[in-house]
Parts: sequence; structure tokens; C-alpha cells
Amino acid sequence: MNITILNGDMSDTASDFSAYIQRLAKKLREKHRVNLFLLNQMNIQHCSGCWNCWWKTPGECQTNDDAEQVLRAVINADFVIFASPLMAGFISSRLKRMTDRFVALLHPYIEMRNGESHHMKRYAHYPDFGVILSKEADTDEEDLEIIRDIYDRFGINFHAQQKYLKCIENSKVEEVVHETCDY
Repeated sequence: MNITILNGDMSDTASDFSAYIQRLAKKLREKHRVNLFLLNQMNIQHCSGCWNCWWKTPGECQTNDDAEQVLRAVINADFVIFASPLMAGFISSRLKRMTDRFVALLHPYIEMRNGESHHMKRYAHYPDFGVILSKEADTDEEDLEIIRDIYDRFGINFHAQQKYLKCIENSKVEEVVHETCDY
């Protein structure tokens, strides 16, 4: 299985969250191919909304940065893990910025699905995904439900399915490995 992990931790120093993600990647590597991207150490620009990835250079962003290698790894993965400590109640700006760049992986053309307008697939396969978070001191179930709903909607647009949303505070690495590989 080919697994891509997008670590959106913004810490410049070693954090409990990144240590957890490193342990997860190590455990997954025992039986699978893992691409781990530390987004805070990469040059990833904001999507400018130029739409060249749709019209001028289909599937490829014109911004010359590290997002291209991430996009290639994502579209070639069997499973993607979005990982981030919560900051002000949501994922980090780095993970959000990278997720916004996924627009290049879709067609500009629209289709109707379940009474809603969605972009058509550019590729035959899109990987399912999981979300791993670290809670803030005041994180409650409603906060997590909002994030779960946002990623469920992302899954519809990305032609994929969210398989889990886990928090490192109450999820052992082995449990996440099992749910990643045995879904």
C-alpha cells in the first residue's frame, strides 16, 4: 500500500504531535511505502486562483514550488493522512494551504451528483483519507464534528471518502495503523 502523510505541524521545534506522526510513519513503513511531507519545511505558496492548472497546463500548477511533488504523491497514493494540531479551532494554515492546491487534481468541468454541482475527476483513482488532529485545551466534540463535516465535504469534491478522524490524545498509533491499512 502506498500511503502519503501531510504533516501540517507549524512547530519549529520537536512537538508531541510530530513525534506521534513520526512513530505512525515508522510503524506504517514496516509493511507499506510511506511518503511523509513536513509541510512547515517546504516552500508551498497559496493558490492564486489563476486556473492555469485547469486550462493552460492541465493538472499542473504554474507556481514553481514544492506543492507539485506533494500533489504527485497524493494522486498516486492508496491512502492519504491529513495531520495537524488544531490552531484556533481548525487545522494549521500550512495544511489548509496545501489542501487548497488540490484543485489542480480535478477537472474544471462540473457534473451533478446527488443534486449538487461538483468538479469532474481528472484521474481514474483518488485516494481515500484519514484525519489526525491534536486537540487544543478547549476543544470539544462540536469542534471535532465541524472538522469531520468539512473533511466529509472535501471527500465528496475529491471523489474520495474520509475513513476516520482521530485525535492523538486518545488514539494509539497501532489503532491508526489498523484503520489506515484495513479499511
